[in-house]
Amino acid sequence: MAKVQHGLGKGLSALLGNESDIRELRKPVGYINKEVVGTKEQQDTSDILRIPVGLIEPNPFQPRMSFDQESLQELADSIRTFGLIQPITVRKGGSGKYQIISGERRYRASILAGMDMVPAYIRDATDQGMLEMAIVENIQRENLDPIEVAMSYQRLIEECRLTQEQMADRVGKKRASVANQLRLLKLPAKVQHDLKVGLVSVGHAKVLLGVEDPKVQEQLCDLIIRNGLSVRQLEEKIKALSRGEKAGKEPQELPDLYYRLLENVGRYFGDNISLKRSDNGKGSLTIRFDSDAQMEKFLQALDEIRS
Repeated sequence: MAKVQHGLGKGLSALLGNESDIRELRKPVGYINKEVVGTKEQQDTSDILRIPVGLIEPNPFQPRMSFDQESLQELADSIRTFGLIQPITVRKGGSGKYQIISGERRYRASILAGMDMVPAYIRDATDQGMLEMAIVENIQRENLDPIEVAMSYQRLIEECRLTQEQMADRVGKKRASVANQLRLLKLPAKVQHDLKVGLVSVGHAKVLLGVEDPKVQEQLCDLIIRNGLSVRQLEEKIKALSRGEKAGKEPQELPDLYYRLLENVGRYFGDNISLKRSDNGKGSLTIRFDSDAQMEKFLQALDEIRS
């Protein structure tokens, strides 16, 4: 999704101070309150269950053949500290095994992190309608945290093959509201963790989304917890860091056509697109691609539209 660019000044360390030791507040999210798969005869597939790693196997149709070991190790380090924030999705296979539908990178990093149980959604791949109904029903629960809601939205997009517009209709929300909720999943794992467990609020998170640098987002998150900053105080801190730029307000709500553009182009390039737009409607769209084949596939789709 589009990010509002902000230039933060050199006074960052002076304003934020030294990092404080607040690790005791950040217990890893382990989903210890969730059932282990198979312990009950009937279990709700809209909820999260814990599965022993020995019962999980990769998807043989996984298009991704190689995983960058350095980034995988970084994710494993994050999981050791914060837990696996976003569960994987699996389906029942043969011999009591579970096959990964999405999240193989998270699964591999969990093993590197030494986890013996991996939180997962279990999808009944033969009954799409029931799955969609279960997820929508799950969203209506009052005790979901903001990250759980965002993950449920993401499941409707990925597993039920819904567009953001279709999903917004299913859950009775405005499309812009759904898009902003999904943007929470773009925050660093540390910030997602703190939002999930209630150390920071959604209001804080929305302000942090307006900051470009993930490291600065994390430092500001520490500052919120350490000093008990309100959303307004956080905005003022960012203004003080931004060399006079308008840096503290919530992310700009784009006109609907830009969300449609990001969604359609994102089908071919995933998260490798960014959009900047000023108040007068001027801006730029940046696309980063991984290969000639990826660009060729995109151009073929454009040719089909023109024909």
